[in-house]
Amino acid sequence: MIYSLHGECYITLYLESIMDEKNIYLIKDLSRLSGLSVYTIKYYLKLGLVKEISRSQETNFRYFDDSTLEALQRIIALRREKVPLKKIHDIVIGVAEV
Repeated sequence: MIYSLHGECYITLYLESIMDEKNIYLIKDLSRLSGLSVYTIKYYLKLGLVKEISRSQETNFRYFDDSTLEALQRIIALRREKVPLKKIHDIVIGVAEV
C-alpha cells in the first residue's frame, strides 16, 4: 500500500515480484519519517546509497518501501558518527565493513 501522510494517496500496488502487501512510500513520506529533507534523499539516490523500488509512468513519482526507510536510518546513524558518504557508499555496496 502507498501511505501518504497528507492523506492524498491510498493506492494498493501489486508488484509482480512481491506476493504480499508492503508499505510503499512517496519521497515526501520518507522525508517526514526519517527527518531528512527531500533534497537530501534525492542526493542519496543520486549517490546510489538508496534505491527506489518502482516509478510511476504516469506521474513519474518514485516509490519506496520499508527497506529504504531502514537504509536511511542506517545512513543517519553512520553520519552521526561522522562517517563520510564515500565510506557509507562502500558499506552499502558491500566493499567495506562498518
